[in-house]
Amino acid sequence: MLPASRHGEILRLVRSSGVVSVGALAENLGVSPSTIRRDLQSLDADGALRRVRGGAGSVADDDPVPFAEVATVAADDKERVARLAATLVRDGEVVLLDIGTTTARLARALRGRRITVITSSLAVVDELRADPAVELLVLGGILRRNYHSLVGMLTEQALHEVRAHRLFLGTSGIARGGEVRDSTLVEVPVKRAMIEAAEQTVLVADRTKFPGTGLLTVCGPEEVDVIVTNEGADPDTLAACAAAGTEIRLAPR
Repeated sequence: MLPASRHGEILRLVRSSGVVSVGALAENLGVSPSTIRRDLQSLDADGALRRVRGGAGSVADDDPVPFAEVATVAADDKERVARLAATLVRDGEVVLLDIGTTTARLARALRGRRITVITSSLAVVDELRADPAVELLVLGGILRRNYHSLVGMLTEQALHEVRAHRLFLGTSGIARGGEVRDSTLVEVPVKRAMIEAAEQTVLVADRTKFPGTGLLTVCGPEEVDVIVTNEGADPDTLAACAAAGTEIRLAPR
């Protein structure tokens, strides 16, 4: 298991139990106690959990801003990005939709299309559940109630069993060098598995995320085929992405 996936599973176990011992984590994950101790030290330094004697305990949710509140930020820009992104989808395609408020808007823009949508986002499910034209495949996993998403080993394993024509990927922000970042540790392994499961990766992000921040790198700019954002996004950040071979599509204001 890769370190990022292991860290996500550690967080899931800690949050579900409150406090978990080093021995229990090592047994569950099939690694040595010394590996777990290093993992806990790293996660504690990042503020994702708290070290206690012999193990680790949970802290407050790592994404304290509720989904509904995030959805109101840059709402017009997100809507324009979603509508432009929807034009990239062709009938009959299998499409992966990441979590996020922009991908939820994209799901709404795809209503009535004869496509298959695979997602770990309950917000996407809410947009498409009643649409008879869309075949909807929901990935399993642990529910993050605050952000309407499914995460964990079940989600990642399910992604190894599917293949999509196109992934629409969300992000916390794009670094000046073009790296796609995310602030939620348990989401990063899911995003990486989505990239592996898709023939094309399309990053959907409003202009406020260029440049942006995030605790972890999801992928480099060379792994993103297309970026859909707004006119007015930081030109230097977009230039770094374009230099890596990424196509840039700008939604007009």
